[in-house]
Amino acid sequence: MKRDYPNLCAPLRVGPLTFRNRMCSAPMGATDITAEGTPGPRTQGFYEARARGGAASVTVSELVVHPETDGSQMLHLSLSTPGQLGAFAYVADAIKRHGAVASIELSHSGQYAGTYMVDKKKKGELCQYGPSDGMRPDGIPVRALTHAQIDDIVEAYANAAALAQRAGFQMCMVHAGHGWLINQFLSPWFNHRDDEYGGTLEGRTRFARRILEAIRAKVGPRFPIELRISGSELFEGGYDVEEGVRIACALEDCIDILHVSAGSYQFGFSITHPSMFRAHGVNVHLAAKIKQHVSVPVIAIGGLSDPAQMEEIITSGQADGIAMARALLADPELPNKVMANRGDEVVKCLRCFACMAERPVTQTRRCAVNPLIGREFEGLTMAPALRRKRVLVAGGGIAGMKAAHTAALRGHDVTLCEETSELGGILRTEAALPFKHDMYELGKTYARLVERAGVHVMLNQPVDAGFCEAFRPDALIVAVGSEPIPLPFPVSADARVVSIDELYLDGAEVGPEVAVIGGGLTGCECALHLARTGHAVHLIEMRDELAPDANIRHRPILLDELAGEDVEVLCGASAQGIDGAGVHVRTSDGEELVVPCQAVVSAIGQRSRSSVVDALRDGAPFVRIVGDALRPANITLAVYEAYHAALDV
Repeated sequence: MKRDYPNLCAPLRVGPLTFRNRMCSAPMGATDITAEGTPGPRTQGFYEARARGGAASVTVSELVVHPETDGSQMLHLSLSTPGQLGAFAYVADAIKRHGAVASIELSHSGQYAGTYMVDKKKKGELCQYGPSDGMRPDGIPVRALTHAQIDDIVEAYANAAALAQRAGFQMCMVHAGHGWLINQFLSPWFNHRDDEYGGTLEGRTRFARRILEAIRAKVGPRFPIELRISGSELFEGGYDVEEGVRIACALEDCIDILHVSAGSYQFGFSITHPSMFRAHGVNVHLAAKIKQHVSVPVIAIGGLSDPAQMEEIITSGQADGIAMARALLADPELPNKVMANRGDEVVKCLRCFACMAERPVTQTRRCAVNPLIGREFEGLTMAPALRRKRVLVAGGGIAGMKAAHTAALRGHDVTLCEETSELGGILRTEAALPFKHDMYELGKTYARLVERAGVHVMLNQPVDAGFCEAFRPDALIVAVGSEPIPLPFPVSADARVVSIDELYLDGAEVGPEVAVIGGGLTGCECALHLARTGHAVHLIEMRDELAPDANIRHRPILLDELAGEDVEVLCGASAQGIDGAGVHVRTSDGEELVVPCQAVVSAIGQRSRSSVVDALRDGAPFVRIVGDALRPANITLAVYEAYHAALDV
């Protein structure tokens, strides 16, 4: 067959192995790890889903090689823990049985030991080790590793690789980027040693070289070694891409494949893991630069999910392959879809950080668009319905489309009614925000998926009790969404107030100076957008902080972006009324002031369309209310509720 993306689908030779395509599953943290560091059954299911989805290689992350100096709640591998080797063997088998190469990431966090520990008190009690004595920005002291400790860690890397090979893994990745221990030795910002492990490039790469050579001596020539580096640390005082090239060249003879990432944990989570405010593939230029100087295959990574963009990266010679993490959380089937010329069905990552925000909170995984993430152990195959039923879905937003698509895949006769002329619901508004275009695309993708699943779509069709009585569904899923909360204070006739929908969908004019009332996630994003389109913006929030409804990973990035724009923030300020002069505000200390503006954008929140919902509660023998129709929350809950409602039909 003729492939839509022939270079992305082409095999890649890595040492003695052949990758079936150029799409690799980057290291992603496990989902259930015992106190001893053993992977549980959910972890096995998690990695197996990426292999089954068609990835060329699946890398298990992160195997901590030396727990004595790296007390992190990650994977460990030791013969002294009963059953541990067997658990890893089951994981490797689960990956290989689907035709993917099973790889494992060997890691040491160095001075960032305990980064992902939920117990922050215990984390603070850890002894942090690095190349040099010092103090972390958070006040935790760092102790320089002794020569004896370095020797022990080098041996630990080799032993871990040998045990992984014994368990059935076919290659390993040595993590030397992102500010972890090996990167700390490579970096002039972290490494101030005056012995053979510091100073010159040869000195700073000595630790990495010793590790790579020790692994090779243990595993032999037919076990490929992948080295993951930051092509540039991308902060002042760290090394740049020119030094990244020199590091790659200095270590090239020890490895079979080079994985080029970017940044450092210390200085930019949103650089290492590009946020929605950065371009897709923003870090690929680092891989492209290094590829010009090395002969081993080079893998690029960084917010990539579009098959056309990935094809171009490979076609143009910027990299030999692509690694994805979040993209394969959102859609584990991405490689299979690309191989089958169904690239337009890929459910793309929103880069909302729901996945990464969940780990430090509950030690589990969630994805805004994939309700099976971390729960693959519960079943990768959707069970067909025992009896085909007539299913009616009211509402064509993301919750309605997810429910309709899922029910149709189970074999039901599904009709989806949307009262407007277009599917997408609230996702349609995201077209106005360049940094949220992926969310707008999600609506378009699900509209295609619904159509191809055989769902009968009725646009401009509201659903009420009379419609249900005439339609006679066996099951009704109510996903009619929400509506804006009305402003709870006087608004004079000469004031101009617009809603988010009027601003984003209708292109309402707001003038050069705008006030946004409501500093939650929606209000902050609106203020950022208005500032970036040339407006002077006042953001008014009655609480003492902005965006408390944003997740813990996205919130600080959003606030940093907001701080860089022309936005006046008034927290602890309660709007009392709006007139032609602007917004009348009372601050927390009782001061009365007027915020001048030509227009006001109301972003105080949404409420369920309760009257519509109540009229449909008796619309079928089985009724389920999902998404904002149940209670306004976020896209993650809407997708999860809709998916499981359709499974219950």
